[in-house]
Amino acid sequence: MTSSNLEPERDGTSGGAPKSGPFGEQPAGTGLGAAAGGVAVGALAGSIAGPVGAVVGAAIGAVAGGLAGSGIADAIDTAAEEGYWRDNFSSRPYVKGGSSFEDYGPAYRFGVDSYARLGDHSFEQAELELEREWERAKGGSQLSWASAKDATRDAWQHVSDAIERVMPGDSDRDGK
Repeated sequence: MTSSNLEPERDGTSGGAPKSGPFGEQPAGTGLGAAAGGVAVGALAGSIAGPVGAVVGAAIGAVAGGLAGSGIADAIDTAAEEGYWRDNFSSRPYVKGGSSFEDYGPAYRFGVDSYARLGDHSFEQAELELEREWERAKGGSQLSWASAKDATRDAWQHVSDAIERVMPGDSDRDGK
C-alpha cells in the first residue's frame, strides 16, 4: 500500500467528506444513523400507537436517522484515521518487529470499512465474515487473517469510539 492510494476520493465539494477511500465511506454514517433512528422512533411510536405505529415510526426514524447519520460520517475523518494508525501502529502489541505501515495499513482500512458495513454487530459477531473477506480486502498486505485480526479489531474499535463520542448513549453496546 502506498501513500498514493491512501488519499480518499472527494465528492467534488471544497473540503467535503470523502465519498470513498481507504478508511471508509460516507454511506456508513447514513446507515448507522438510519438504524439508530429507526429503532428509536419505532420504539417510541410502538409505545404510543401499538404495532402499526412501531412500523410506521421505524420507517420515519430510519429516514431521519439516515440524515443524522450522514452527519456522523462527517465526524469520522478518514484522513485522520489513516494518520492515527500510521503514527501509532508500531506501538501496538500485535505488530511484529521490522513491520511497516504498508504491512498493517490494509488491516486498519479493513477495520474501518467493515465497521461502516457491520457496525450494528459486535466485532465478535462479525468476525467469521471478516475472516472470509480478508483475502479479498488485504490488497498487497502479506498478513494472514490471524496476523491482521487484531489490527482490524483495533481500527473497528477506534471508529466505534469516535462515533460514540458523537452519538449520545452506548451506540456500540460495549457498556462504555
